[in-house]
Amino acid sequence: MIDFINVSKRYENGTQALKNVNIHIEQGEFVFVVGSSGAGKSTFLKILMREEVPSSGTVIVNGKTLNDLKKREIPYFRRDLGIVFQDFRLIPNMTVYENVAFAMRVIGARESEIRKKVPFVITRVGLSNKARCFPNELSGGEQQRVALARALVNEAKVIIADEPTGNIDPTMAFEIVDLLKDINEKGTTVIMVTHEHDLVRQFEKRVITLDDGNVVSDGDLESSPLAKKYAKTYTAKEEKKQLRRMRKKSAEAYYPDEDSVEDLSRFMETMGEEKESGHTNEIDVDEIYNNLENNKYSVYLDDNTSSENEDGGAE
Repeated sequence: MIDFINVSKRYENGTQALKNVNIHIEQGEFVFVVGSSGAGKSTFLKILMREEVPSSGTVIVNGKTLNDLKKREIPYFRRDLGIVFQDFRLIPNMTVYENVAFAMRVIGARESEIRKKVPFVITRVGLSNKARCFPNELSGGEQQRVALARALVNEAKVIIADEPTGNIDPTMAFEIVDLLKDINEKGTTVIMVTHEHDLVRQFEKRVITLDDGNVVSDGDLESSPLAKKYAKTYTAKEEKKQLRRMRKKSAEAYYPDEDSVEDLSRFMETMGEEKESGHTNEIDVDEIYNNLENNKYSVYLDDNTSSENEDGGAE
């Protein structure tokens, strides 16, 4: 499904971000990508999302050779990717519902399909009782769940999560990764870049370690040179108790009750007409489109990262 074949990347400023990287990820895998700052993680993701092209080597994702993609083909390629960022990147004047629906509107989905699918995805991430809320009315963990719902709504084959737990507390972080695990178990490939040592240890998935642009290990956690950072700090019995506590808190946080589902249904019946807390649900999507290059949603998401390339992008 995903192949990096002898991939190297050198930026114009001379930074060698990746060095002869070879990675194969099967459909349906869950993979953590770890490494210190400057190891090449960001460049790996940028190449995977076709924000950058390798200096040498070949990248194949979902049967497409990314080296050969024309500029007009890139947005269509990205429709098979669901991207979750550390800083959420929600549209501030849109509600939870509208943020998720917008991802469908920009690919031309019918309104009837949107009205059917968005409530399902919002409920899946436990936000059915927050559908009418705006981003500034949500906690960090809730905002990240909106971002995850947006990544899921177009049935992406691959979820790419770039430090998705960096701005939220440990319990919420566990909740987000637990959701990603649940999504993965239903067949979606998940690739997660993280510095969260405890999460990597607790979820026991494949770990790819990058260091100075090289893949220095690829396997279970114990094979990673960074394994000492991920070492257990308490006994197996204590760990099981902690996991049970975190899963209980996580379940309480994001599984909706019947009332919230009914409330979402009522909200859907008047979607686009009612006003809440001084806000209107009527959003001029055309106005937002006019601010996007070529009307592509992925460009809006990428826009906030433009400054990251100034240092060569080698992180």
